[in-house]
Amino acid sequence: MPKVLKTRRTFLATTGAILAAPALIRPAAAQALAPTLTMRSGSNNYRPGAPIVDRIGGGGFWMTGTVRRAGDGAPLEGQRIQIWAHTTEGHERDERSHGATLTNAAGEFRLEMPQIVPAFGQPHGHLAYDSGEFETVFLRPVMGSAEDTTLHVDFVLQPV
Repeated sequence: MPKVLKTRRTFLATTGAILAAPALIRPAAAQALAPTLTMRSGSNNYRPGAPIVDRIGGGGFWMTGTVRRAGDGAPLEGQRIQIWAHTTEGHERDERSHGATLTNAAGEFRLEMPQIVPAFGQPHGHLAYDSGEFETVFLRPVMGSAEDTTLHVDFVLQPV
């Protein structure tokens, strides 16, 4: 039978290893997902209650994105996202340039619309979450180029 040294040094090293082990094997705690903040000028030409549509105008440009809950990042199904922009078919203040869509089970949305064109020198879209279950968020993302045919936007919503 092997002889075990029972010294103070052995005792401290063994005890320290036992106490530290849970910290080494524990999974990293997830960081809380911060909510999306409303952007300045995001609500310009907003129309409360814009109808849910299959497409805005003739199409050709895709607005896509995701909607998740702040904190745990869970996807949010059935959330209404309103979209509007200055396009080849109308100005962002025109009723025909507005529409809304709902998120699917994965928290994703997609809405086809006419090509976005620059307004005030910048090609940009407007998106809003305004259904009341979560805090209202208005976004005004600027596109990298007026030639882009898609714009992807992610919402992280804070419960009211």
